[in-house]
Parts: sequence; C-alpha cells; structure tokens
Amino acid sequence: MSRAILLPAAGASSRMRGRDKLLEQVDGVSLLRRSALRAKATGAAVAVTLPVGSPRRDALDGLDLTLLELDATEGMAASLRAGAAWALQTGAQALMIALPDMPDITTQDMQALFDRQTKTPDTPLRAATDDGQPGHPVILPRKVLAKLSGLQGDAGARAILKDHPPQLHPLPGQRALTDLDTPEAWAAWRAEN
Repeated sequence: MSRAILLPAAGASSRMRGRDKLLEQVDGVSLLRRSALRAKATGAAVAVTLPVGSPRRDALDGLDLTLLELDATEGMAASLRAGAAWALQTGAQALMIALPDMPDITTQDMQALFDRQTKTPDTPLRAATDDGQPGHPVILPRKVLAKLSGLQGDAGARAILKDHPPQLHPLPGQRALTDLDTPEAWAAWRAEN
C-alpha cells in the first residue's frame, strides 16, 4: 500500500520568543531534519510544508523529499490542504500527519502506526499515550483526504476526526503528546534526555 507522511513545518514558532523550535539542535542536527530523517526511514513518501523563503529549507538540504512552500499565516489548515493535495497526487492510500516538533516520535512508532492502519485501512488512526490520551501522529485514509481541502484556520483536522472517529494506537509513555513549543518545554525536555 502506498503511504505518505506530511511534516507540517510552516508555522511561525511564535511561542519560542525569537527562536525557531524546528531549528533547535538535538544530537547535533536540527529537530526538523531529525523528524524528516525518521519519517524517510519508514520508506513512505515524505513532504514538508514550509513558509515561503524559510531558512528551514536549508535544514532539509540533500534529503529526498517534497518541499511545499506556502503562506501559512492562517494556521495549520494551509499545510493540511497542501499535504492532502500532494498525497492524492502521489496516489497514497494513507497520509500520516506527523508534527515535526515532537522529538520522541521514532521511526518505529511511525511504522507501528502504519502497520496497525493496514488492519482497518478505511478508518483514521491516532497515536495515544499509554494511558489512552489522544495525540499525534494521525493517519488519514485516502477516502478522507479530499475533505482536507475545505479546512480553514488553525484547528487542524479536528472537524474531520469528529466526523470520522479514529481508532487509538498507544505509544509508550507520553511521547504522543510531547511537543516542544516554548523555551521552557525545550529546557525541560533536554533536562530529561
């Protein structure tokens, strides 16, 4: 089955007070590049949305993936619309939306989600914590992707998941919720890792 992964990286990183969360270094590489490498290692096609002219592009130099530059001032919907159009064009049967600011999501986590999704290919799948709290990544089946074209604003795919309730797939610990949006979140995460 043809699979695709979207890394929506067009946000402004506004809560970082002047720093770019996706260019922060983890083990000597930017978080964005690290997330892209993990996604690529699944064997799926990978696309990354970026703001037009962003220095984030340099962090992805040399990687075999699709860059989708866009104006994302309206929020997450712009990335989701572009990613869905790309996935439909590639013929993907499923699109994983993997937020690139979640440092604990591994290639193995993504692969486990894809493996689980093949058992119910027409139902969305959402990662969860080991105690059942819904998180990310999320996999949307092809039959739902066209609905992303109508999204507006910064609510992500919530409305689609409300209409098409996802199955939950637990990942170890809190990794399905751990994202690094602020300097304080980065400091806390680095202190533990």
